[in-house]
Amino acid sequence: MEEEPPASDLAARGDLRSALPFLPVVLRGGALFWPPAAQESLRALALGPDVSRVASGDVLADALTDLRLALALPALPQRVADGLALFFDDLLSRAQARGWFAEVVPNLARLLLRLPTLLEDHYAKAGHGASGLRVLASQDAGLVLLSQELVAALLTCALFCLFPTAGRAQACLPTINFDGLFTALIHRSQSQEQKVRCLVHYFERVTDSTPTGFVSFERKVLPRQPVSDGITYPDIHAWSASSAPLCQFRVFSSGFIEDEEQEALQVDFANKYLGGGALSRGCVQEEIRFMINPELILGMLFMASMEDNEAIEIFGAERFSQYMGYGSSFRFVGDYLDTKPFDSVGRRRTRIVAIDALDCPARLHYESDCLLREVNKAFCGFFDQSKCQLYVKLFQDSHNKDNFPSINSNEYIGVSTGNWGCGAFGGNPEIKSMIQWIAASQALRPFVNYYTFEDASLERLEEVIQWILRHGWTVSELWHMLIEYSSQRLRGETYKGFFAWLLPSNRPNNEVHYMSE
Repeated sequence: MEEEPPASDLAARGDLRSALPFLPVVLRGGALFWPPAAQESLRALALGPDVSRVASGDVLADALTDLRLALALPALPQRVADGLALFFDDLLSRAQARGWFAEVVPNLARLLLRLPTLLEDHYAKAGHGASGLRVLASQDAGLVLLSQELVAALLTCALFCLFPTAGRAQACLPTINFDGLFTALIHRSQSQEQKVRCLVHYFERVTDSTPTGFVSFERKVLPRQPVSDGITYPDIHAWSASSAPLCQFRVFSSGFIEDEEQEALQVDFANKYLGGGALSRGCVQEEIRFMINPELILGMLFMASMEDNEAIEIFGAERFSQYMGYGSSFRFVGDYLDTKPFDSVGRRRTRIVAIDALDCPARLHYESDCLLREVNKAFCGFFDQSKCQLYVKLFQDSHNKDNFPSINSNEYIGVSTGNWGCGAFGGNPEIKSMIQWIAASQALRPFVNYYTFEDASLERLEEVIQWILRHGWTVSELWHMLIEYSSQRLRGETYKGFFAWLLPSNRPNNEVHYMSE
């Protein structure tokens, strides 16, 4: 049997080989380096504006062009340079701009000078590739564990637009450089300016005090073909047979997923390309989360787009900013000190799971194939890889509710979610809330905390939850009702919403004991 190469032999590492074409450093003689001209440019930046002369946005743009040329990348486009000049010379206060160029930029350059060493240390500690930085392509289940310091260095590469772009589209990788953010500024969009303010604040924080924790990025896959040691993509019959009890479901008409106090999987209403429009003009749920927890952005470097049977879980991303508003009203309002505790690995106990909903005409959302796709997408996001053998047993022996283990909330983390896929993607909030409840219950999550964002269509959600729980329904029974309702909608036999269709019409609303908080 061929022996694994030693962890110190960088040239032989498959994980590094997959990532290297998308990194700005080079591998030579078994070590990582900046190209000499790039290193000289970074050294000048590190000495501050008295030496580098970088004391304004337009001069910074020139310096970044020099860096890019040293990396054999094209010059920074003029529209990006214009955006940099607009932000740092016009939109930022004089005092903050002086601090940015006198302190933050030199510190970021020093951080970049350490990038080769940070990467080498990372690969040395990652052993034989189990958690090393690498491209996680479609169907490639796995985890990458990075220090927050390395994340900050790599995000600085994105800020300075230093990542090579060749081959990214072919590898189905999202945009990673920040050029699109600065380009969008020239259209005088308030929300774009505020997004950049969040990111500038992040870089101010990490250069003032280097974070010491870790962040993991996991690609989760439900294999479509049977595997010997794990759960596979459930079909309609599997969901129809499940006797899993439905978990606790709490409804909140106000509040936000990111402010969840209980430890829970916090759902990112994702694009199939992680981050969506975070680095361009997007400014809704996913993009806002990536601005206030900027370490999430790094997943865009190496996580390929998601297929129907995939999800991405990010554990440990720190929150740095407070905000208000949504979309065009989004505003950065100041610093946020994240007090979430750390786990034994050094990750903050913030778990964010990215699941992308279907984007299709409203009628198609009632097709059984679409319902199956959505429940499996949510299940993929919610399942715990360490409990795969248990899931297999539950789907195989799912005709007896007594087979399901008692769920201890200390061991099983709940789900914090809301109207997933119900904005631009046109999903039905009533259906999507039930789908997520089904998926969370089958994944043995002890609770769902559901934030309705005051959606009028969910006024009866609490009533429906109580009615279903009082009748002791299982996953399969609720799934059957969704299938039956959707079939009637497609046949034109009902035009009611799911809640009105489900509840007895003669039952007064005040019979229900509400659970909202």
